Amino acid sequence: MGKKLIIANWKMNLGVSEGSLFVHKLDSLVGKHANVEIVIAPTMLALQPLHLQVQHHHFNLAAQNFYWQDSGAFTGEVSAAQLHGLVKYGLVGHSERRHIFGERGRELRNKVQAAYRNDIIPVLCVGETATERSDNETNDVLHDQLVGGLSNITSEEAERLVIAYEPVWAIGTGKVPTPGDIERVVRAIRSQVKHLFGPETAKAVRVLYGGSVSVDNAASILGIEGVDGLLIGGASLDVHGFSEIIKMAHGQKSVKKKA
Repeated sequence: MGKKLIIANWKMNLGVSEGSLFVHKLDSLVGKHANVEIVIAPTMLALQPLHLQVQHHHFNLAAQNFYWQDSGAFTGEVSAAQLHGLVKYGLVGHSERRHIFGERGRELRNKVQAAYRNDIIPVLCVGETATERSDNETNDVLHDQLVGGLSNITSEEAERLVIAYEPVWAIGTGKVPTPGDIERVVRAIRSQVKHLFGPETAKAVRVLYGGSVSVDNAASILGIEGVDGLLIGGASLDVHGFSEIIKMAHGQKSVKKKA
């Protein structure tokens, strides 16, 4: 069974010195857990210094964002090519990028391709709004977001993919879908991946849950069939709470995935 994947998305929080202190404290609190992969997604400014620091610990890094062109006259942007060697993962299509910055279809497809082109594993974020949920459009939204983001990659590339289900209505609200709802969505995601790339790829893809994850609900979410880990926002800024979630993941037995 694969490792649980726990990603801390710090968003626009924690500067260079704060991030360094966090990593130092986290290492002293959790040590090394062979069955858990811990990933930190700091601000872009902190990536380089943290890259030097985490080499001495047991963590990997993720980019919160990147531009899909490898180079060029794109003032203010950072490319996946420039992140090569600094990060293992890159977030693509987070709801804040979709709904605040207007990222859609072609741009997200290009980002996924740019990640693979530069040996970065994309973490494709998908999820429905409150209105879409109330209108029973969750599966349609997921279908469109998955097809839109993954249409230009191969099945071999897709096997390395991480998909994070983050219902927009749950992010930062304290509201979380029921375990049954999360399990159904995870099955729907794998079903769509199976349709696109085949059953073996559907089993290999890692599916995370994100959206108001906390110390109180992390263990139950991690125990849901087909959930391979968590993408954590606000709760990842508290080093003690985040370390407790990692310990919960360490204590969880992996559940067999169904394509």
